[in-house]
Amino acid sequence: MASTNVKDAAPTPGGGNPSGFQPFVSSSAYLPEFTPKAVLLGVLMGLIFGASTVYLGLRVGLTVSASIPIAVLSIAIFRGLARFTGGRATILENNIVQTTGSAGESIAAGVVFTIPALIFLGSSLEFTRTFLLALTGGWLGILFMIPLRRALIVKEHGNLTYPEGTACADILIAGEKGGSLAKMILWGGLLGAGYKTLLSIGGLWKERPVFNFPNWYKGASVTAEVSPELLGVGYIIGPKVASTMVAGGMLSALVLVPIIKFFGGQLSTVLYPAGQLIGEMGADAIRGTYVRYIGAGAVAAAGIINLVRAMPTIMEAFRSGMKDIAIANNKKGAGDSRPRTEQDLPMSLVIFGSLALVFILSIALWWLLRSTLPSYFIFLGAAILMIIFGFFFVTVSSRIVGEIGSSANPISGMTIATLMATSLIFVLLGWRDAVFGPIALTVGAVVCIAAANAGATSQDLKTGFLVGATPRFQQIGLIIGAMASVLIIGWTTILLNDAYTRVVEVEKGSVIATTPVHESMPDRQTGPDGQEYLVYRLPNESGGIPEGTYLVNPVDHLIRFEERSGIGSATLPAPQALLMSVVIKGLLTQKLPWTLVLIGAAISIIIHLSGGRALVFAVGVYLPLSTTAAIFVGGMVRGLIDRAMAKSGGAEESETSGGTLFSSGLIAGGSLTGILTAALTGWAIGPMQDAAGRTLLSPEGDHALSAIHRIWSVTKQFAEENAQILESPRWMHSMGLTGGMEDLVSIVLFGLLTYSLYRFGRKKVE
Repeated sequence: MASTNVKDAAPTPGGGNPSGFQPFVSSSAYLPEFTPKAVLLGVLMGLIFGASTVYLGLRVGLTVSASIPIAVLSIAIFRGLARFTGGRATILENNIVQTTGSAGESIAAGVVFTIPALIFLGSSLEFTRTFLLALTGGWLGILFMIPLRRALIVKEHGNLTYPEGTACADILIAGEKGGSLAKMILWGGLLGAGYKTLLSIGGLWKERPVFNFPNWYKGASVTAEVSPELLGVGYIIGPKVASTMVAGGMLSALVLVPIIKFFGGQLSTVLYPAGQLIGEMGADAIRGTYVRYIGAGAVAAAGIINLVRAMPTIMEAFRSGMKDIAIANNKKGAGDSRPRTEQDLPMSLVIFGSLALVFILSIALWWLLRSTLPSYFIFLGAAILMIIFGFFFVTVSSRIVGEIGSSANPISGMTIATLMATSLIFVLLGWRDAVFGPIALTVGAVVCIAAANAGATSQDLKTGFLVGATPRFQQIGLIIGAMASVLIIGWTTILLNDAYTRVVEVEKGSVIATTPVHESMPDRQTGPDGQEYLVYRLPNESGGIPEGTYLVNPVDHLIRFEERSGIGSATLPAPQALLMSVVIKGLLTQKLPWTLVLIGAAISIIIHLSGGRALVFAVGVYLPLSTTAAIFVGGMVRGLIDRAMAKSGGAEESETSGGTLFSSGLIAGGSLTGILTAALTGWAIGPMQDAAGRTLLSPEGDHALSAIHRIWSVTKQFAEENAQILESPRWMHSMGLTGGMEDLVSIVLFGLLTYSLYRFGRKKVE
C-alpha cells in the first residue's frame, strides 16, 4: 500500500507503471473487484443519479458530478451490509460502484442538452430514437477512451490533474470517513425529498412567490422558485457563478421585458414572432416569445466564444492524443508485458465496436424516418460524421477535464461546432428542408453524449489509476452502466415532457393548409372537448401562424387547440436543447427572428469584453429569474461559509466538505421527488399508449405491470383533484393568508431550508 492521500503520494519506482507512480493497491495484489454486488449497486446508483440529472438538466441547463456522492454512498452501504454478511467491500469494489454509476449522470447530461431539441425542430420524442442515440453516444465515449487512457491518464500523470477523479480517489482511500460523509448526503436527501413532497405533492405553500411592480414599471416582476434542488446547485457552483447567472436573469426580467412592454405596448399590429399584440401579453408571454430568442442568441455566441478560446488547447490535445496512441500501440506490438493495472479492453473492440454502433444506428434511424427521408445514404453520411467528430471531441474533452475539471468542460461549445459543421455540409449539399434538422441534431447529439461521457470516463479512469484498479474491469463497468442508464434516461425525459404538456384552446381559429405531421406522431387526436381532431405541426411560422403543434377541425380546417410541449415550458425550459435547435434552424432555414438573436449575441460579446463569464450570464438571460434567484441564494450561502472559514483560518469549501455533500443530497432528493410529482400528475387514467395510439399496457390486465399502472392511475386522480392546491394552498386561505401573505409564508419556509444548508455547511466532517 502507498500513501493514504493521492495528492501527497510521491511517484516511486515499481508496479510496472510507465509513469513510475505506485498506486494505493499494488499491481501485484489481487483483491475482489468486479463482483456482482459492486456492479448491481453501481447500476442502481446510475439509475438514480441519471434520472435526477435529466430533471435538473431540463430545469436549469446545468448538471453536477455524481462520482463523489456515489463513492461516499457506496462505502456507507457496503459498511452497513457488512454487519449482516460479515465481510467488508474492498476499495476496488467501491471504485467499480462509482465507475458504473457515474455513467448515468454523464450520459443524461448529454441527452438533455441535445435530444429534446427534436421538439423545437418539429419532431417528437420517441423512446426508441432516444435510446439508440444515448446508447451509441455513451458507448462511443467509452470505446474511444480505451486507447486514450495510457496517453492521457498514465503518461500525463502529474500534468493533467483530473480534479474530480483525484478527489474521488481521496474519498475511497480514506474509507474510514465514509460513514460521516454519507450522513451528510443522506440528511440532505431526506430533507430535500421531504420539503419537495410537501411543496409539490402536498401543495402546502406556493412554489413561486412573486412580486409584480406597479404600472409605473410595467412588465417588471421578481419571483423565486423555492425548491431544494436549485438551492443545492447554487451552493455547489459557488457565489461567483451564481451571481453572474442571476445577473442575466435580472437583465431579462427587469430590463428586457419592461423595455419590450414599454415600446411595444402601444402597437396596433402583431410583432413577429408573437401571435398577439404586445399590449395584451403578460411578462411571462413576452419572455417566452421575444426574450427566449435573445437568450438563445446570447448562449450561442457565448458558446462560440468559449470554443474559439479553447481552440489552441483543443488542437494541442488532439495532436498529443494521436501521437501518444501511436507510441503506446507500437510498444504493445513489441510484446510489452502488462501488469493488472495496465490491462485495457482490446483495440479491436474499439475499432469494430465503434463502426458497428454507428452502422446499426444509421440503419435504425433510416427505418424509423424512411417515410420522410427514403435515402439511406443520408444516414450513412451522418454516421461517418459521428465517427470523425466523435473521436476528435472525445480526445478534446478528456484533455480539457484533466486540466480544468468536468464542471468547466465546454461541451455545449463542442456540440455547437459539430452542429455548425454538419449543417454547413448539409447546406452545401442542398439539404435545407426542415426534415434535415433532426438529422443534423442526431450527429450533434451523439457527439455531445460521447464527449460528456468521455469526460466522466476520464475522471473514473484517473480514480482507478490512483487506487490501483484494473482498467478493463472499469471499462466493462462503464459499458454496463451506460446500457442500464439509457433505459431510465429516455423514459424519464419522455415522462417529464408528457407530464407537463398542455393543450390550450385557441381563441380565434385560423385556417391551416399544410400537411399532417409525419408518421412518428398521431395524425388524429382527441381534444379536451372529447372531439377528434387532426394533428398538424408547423416547423416554422407560416401565414401569420406561429410554429407549433395544433389540433385542427377536420371539417373546416380551423385551429381549435394548441399543444404546448412540457419541454420548453417555464417548468422545463431546457435552455441547452433550445440553443441547439436555434443553431440548426438558423443555418438550414434562415427563418429566425435574427434581430433578437443578434441582440443576444451582442450582449454576450459585451459581457466577454468586460471580463465577465459570458456563457454563465447568457444562460441566466435565457432561464426564468425564478430559477436563477433560487440558485443565487445557494451561492450566497456558500459565499458566507467561505468568508467565515477564511476568517477562522480554515480552508474554503471543497468537493468533499459537509456543505457540498449536503447540497448533493438536496439535489438528489429534490430532483427525484420532482420526477415522482411528474409521474403522479402526468399519467392519464386508462390504457397506456404509444405515440401512434397503440395500447401498450391496460389497467385491466392481471400482470404486475398492470397492477402498478392501476396504482399510478389512482394517485394521478388524487393529484388532479388537488391540483388547485398547488396554486392556492387551502390551509392558508382558511387562516386568512392570501395574496402577499402566501408569498411571505413560502419565503419564510424556504429561508428555514436555507438556514439548514448553512448549518450543515459549517459542520466539520469527522
